Amino acid sequence: MNEPAIKMQVVFDCHDPERQARFWALALRYQLEEPPDGYRTWSDYWREVGVPEEELEDGYDRVVDPAGVLPRVWFQRVPEGKVVKNRMHLDLGVSGGRSVAMRQRRERVDAHVAVLVEAGATIVLVHDVDGLDHYAVTLQDPEGNEFCVN
Repeated sequence: MNEPAIKMQVVFDCHDPERQARFWALALRYQLEEPPDGYRTWSDYWREVGVPEEELEDGYDRVVDPAGVLPRVWFQRVPEGKVVKNRMHLDLGVSGGRSVAMRQRRERVDAHVAVLVEAGATIVLVHDVDGLDHYAVTLQDPEGNEFCVN
């Protein structure tokens, strides 16, 4: 079977799509996705394709990889809040991997974590075990979704 891979996007349910989009653009080094050509706002675009007026919102609700390679992330407004631990989470690989000295990996992880905490993330757990060639930090985004930086 030589069918092409299926294009996908990652979707976060949330209360504040624009805040989440801005946070994750920073976290992933992505950019806010601009509306399609010919449209001033996403609401203008969705109105044109028939989305009911009461469902329209102004602002950004999706982020994209500037290189156009990695999946888009969409933040979908939902009424309910997060109530249990994620069954899936993102791992953000900023350390450079095992070919980089542990001291430098730790510095890279800690630097990115500091940026994300400043942007509204909360540290949950630091994974730092003596003798283990691994260092990571588990955080929660501004709406409580868990993710790791390693």
